[in-house]
Amino acid sequence: MCELLAMSANVPTDICFSFTGFSPRGGKTGPHRDGFGICFYEHGGMREFKDYLPSCQSPIAKFLQDYPIRSKNIVCHIRQANVGDVNLQNTHPFHRELCGKTWTFAHNGQMPIESVPEPTHYQPVGTTDSEKIFCWILSELRNEYRCGTAIAKVSAFLLTLCNHLNSLGVSNIILSDGEDIFTFCSTKLSWITRKAPFGEAHLRDCDVSLDFAAVTNETDIATVIATEPLTDNEKWETMKSGEGRMFRDGLCVWRDYGPEVIHKKRDECCKSA
Repeated sequence: MCELLAMSANVPTDICFSFTGFSPRGGKTGPHRDGFGICFYEHGGMREFKDYLPSCQSPIAKFLQDYPIRSKNIVCHIRQANVGDVNLQNTHPFHRELCGKTWTFAHNGQMPIESVPEPTHYQPVGTTDSEKIFCWILSELRNEYRCGTAIAKVSAFLLTLCNHLNSLGVSNIILSDGEDIFTFCSTKLSWITRKAPFGEAHLRDCDVSLDFAAVTNETDIATVIATEPLTDNEKWETMKSGEGRMFRDGLCVWRDYGPEVIHKKRDECCKSA
């Protein structure tokens, strides 16, 4: 199945180290050869890079490993296509405008595209179940809330929507409006918060280490969310099926649990759109 990566931080922070460990999973240490995408939020804007080439081979991915773009919120995805052709319009993350903000969405999972509820305001550009899910979620938010609604209320509503999707098929989700990052675990999602005292981290997918104490300040906080832990010498937290979390400024500011859904053929349906 596809893999997800995101970061929430309290100061603009680059993701070069994590992305260096993440990109080999796109065709080298993992089977996700059908493109990748990454979105950086900067000063009210959003910078996006996508490629339909495997991230282990893409010159764009190599550029991003070496170019320290600093952002407080980052969303990334590597794709193993199941629904939809391998092309840019089917490459995650997807983005749309709502309440004057650019929302980005990355999805890991699969469900019959005809089972996804029909969105009312937004329509997919590509042909994936993932983009249709995103359009439906944003349509429901637009129908339910006025702009500026309290984050806790929106979080609870998002969890309700995700639990409904979880009853239809596998649906691990990362969603951001540029200020917060909402995560939902259907089958597999992990996270780690790094803050003082910082230590050294070593990547699982390549022999690269970084001493965070040498490149951070004592007040820095950053949380990295990934399908699978990226390092092999740190303690990552594992989310439960049906669990939703909201991260802001590097910290988890909300969490709750919905009903866990046991998928009878989980191994067969965990391929991603």
